[in-house]
Amino acid sequence: MEQAVAQQVDLFGKDLPTVEQIDELIDTVNCSQTNRTKFAGAVEQNAGNSKAGVGIGLYILGKYKDAIEKLEKAGDCPQKYLYLALAHARHCKYDKAIQSLDKAEKLGLEQLRVNLEKVSIYRCAGNVEAAAEHLKKCANFEGVSADYHYQTARLAETAGDYEKAIGHFQKAIELSPNHRNSLFHLAYRYDICGDEEAAIDYYKRAVANRPAHCNALLNLAVLYEDSGQYNKAMQCVEKVLQYHPNHQRAILFSRDIVSSRTMYYDEEKEKRKTRKNQILETPISDFELSVRSRNCLKKMNINTLGDLLNITEAELLSYKNFGETSLREIKQILETKTLRLGQAVDDGSLPAEGERDIEAEQQENSMMNKPVEELQLSVRAQKCLSRLNIHTFGELTRKTEAELLGCKNFGVTSLNEIKEAMTKFDLSLRTLE
Repeated sequence: MEQAVAQQVDLFGKDLPTVEQIDELIDTVNCSQTNRTKFAGAVEQNAGNSKAGVGIGLYILGKYKDAIEKLEKAGDCPQKYLYLALAHARHCKYDKAIQSLDKAEKLGLEQLRVNLEKVSIYRCAGNVEAAAEHLKKCANFEGVSADYHYQTARLAETAGDYEKAIGHFQKAIELSPNHRNSLFHLAYRYDICGDEEAAIDYYKRAVANRPAHCNALLNLAVLYEDSGQYNKAMQCVEKVLQYHPNHQRAILFSRDIVSSRTMYYDEEKEKRKTRKNQILETPISDFELSVRSRNCLKKMNINTLGDLLNITEAELLSYKNFGETSLREIKQILETKTLRLGQAVDDGSLPAEGERDIEAEQQENSMMNKPVEELQLSVRAQKCLSRLNIHTFGELTRKTEAELLGCKNFGVTSLNEIKEAMTKFDLSLRTLE
């Protein structure tokens, strides 16, 4: 950690630093891996100390469960209850977080900070009414506090009023030009809305501050890569790795950018492939077949046109009760689509056996109808899913890794991010047997 900061903010001394000083310390610790390592060592050295400083240190390091245990045993003070509240919120213990903030206020924590933290916690808990109620208590800070306008903007986003959110983000930046959170979220909002020029401008302002905002750098890299500015994209990623050499997302992203430099994307070819896949996924039930043919195919677990391309005439005829009449029916259906039995076996260019449409079963499950926004993905991953016309969990689970990686600028970083997010819902991408 920088020597000047270490001297100014002593978290483990006789007297705790102020909340404002601790906020500065949080930024300093997290601005680089080196700082975090040194700070972690300092926390470890003072682990036997029962004062609130150690618990706050554990919170800064993201060890929220340990922080809660340590802070609950520490002596009472506003700092203790503020960071205890934030640690509880990280564990989704929102009621306990609000109770801790009430105690912090009684011990003298600034009322504006208390109410704005409550707004944030209630918003995260999904209690928009309670968040709005506490925001009203801060109304006299309109046009005065950047933090007030930032929280107002975040609440407006939750309510879907993005125009209002943008206005309040801009007001926060007007009051405090280097307000990092407002700069990032305003850039992100423009990014999602498709105004890439404005998004780039605000991302650049966000990363110009110290410490640089890692997510802003990586989102900016996505925009540069999408526009073919690979050198600028790589510079953003390298800046993240300069301070956080083990940042896995940045490491994978750098590899993606290298691949994108040499990637050739044939848009017409992709459109033809999409149309082809739609044909292959057509259910057998859409065609008029005899009862015998339909029953035989069902027993053989052949449900789509694509499944028929993975089986030969000889294999069909070898099945009990499947005769020449049924074979002619099947061949006529395939000929109308310029397809033939055994085509996938012959040239290997079509989906392998097991690639079947499971939509009918999954659509009945409400989980499958959830929007992919609930995965809380990065801008890059969201854009890739949008390009693939994937809007629900069900649509996503019907895609394979190969299909996702086939999308322009969709790399291993986004793939791993999506797979990790899906595991939280006990979901996974489709695999080919």
